[in-house]
Amino acid sequence: MNVYGTELNSRLMLGTAQYPSPAIMAEAVKASGCDIVTVSLRRESGAERAGQAFWGIVRELGLKVLPNTAGCHSAKEAITTAEMAREVFGTPWVKLEVIADHDTLQPDVFGLVEAARELVSQGFEVFPYTTEDLGVADRLVDAGCEVLMPWGAPIGSGRGLANVPGLKTLRSRYPELPLVIDAGLGLPSHAAHAMELGYDAVLLNTAVAKAGDPVIMAGAFARAVEAGRAAFLADPIEARDMATPSTPVFGMAFQD
Repeated sequence: MNVYGTELNSRLMLGTAQYPSPAIMAEAVKASGCDIVTVSLRRESGAERAGQAFWGIVRELGLKVLPNTAGCHSAKEAITTAEMAREVFGTPWVKLEVIADHDTLQPDVFGLVEAARELVSQGFEVFPYTTEDLGVADRLVDAGCEVLMPWGAPIGSGRGLANVPGLKTLRSRYPELPLVIDAGLGLPSHAAHAMELGYDAVLLNTAVAKAGDPVIMAGAFARAVEAGRAAFLADPIEARDMATPSTPVFGMAFQD
């Protein structure tokens, strides 16, 4: 998969928050085989730069870092956070989040498009956390986003893909654009389902970080993503309402 001119070997992206310890986080990331980890600027905030120890661990992993604007509730706040993140992490990449609702953490699509347009004009390479809405997708692409990250379900809910028809339609609208399912996945089977629909990658955090064994779960997601992608490339059969015999009737013995 290629995003903003960078070729990625893994189609799994992993968050770095909520793990029992930084050491377990590092082991889970390694088990996932991912190329990209997301990091919140808030880990680097504070007068004493308390997040530097955590940033040192992330740096040692040798992976691409995707800073996010988690917790921002306006375009202005997200833009400012992205600008600071570029200075701290030294990358033009930003996972753009503008949150509309405290309970569902649904994206504020109006603020999202506004922030995306401004950040692209500043040279950022934006990964927008969005919905499956086609109108919003069109505006984000028009703003200069070269990847879209629609949610599967509310962040941390573990529900899987809540609107499969909508996600299929989005995939059909943009057959060549990198599309990443971001948020709401709880099980490896959810990740496999996303990949079977033709999505290019998945990004998750809570499902691994809060599992009983994050390292084992990270490995399970890695294998699920590979299996789902292989199934998509194999051109799976269409679902049917009626049975189709797998053994041909022609040539079978019968009695008058």
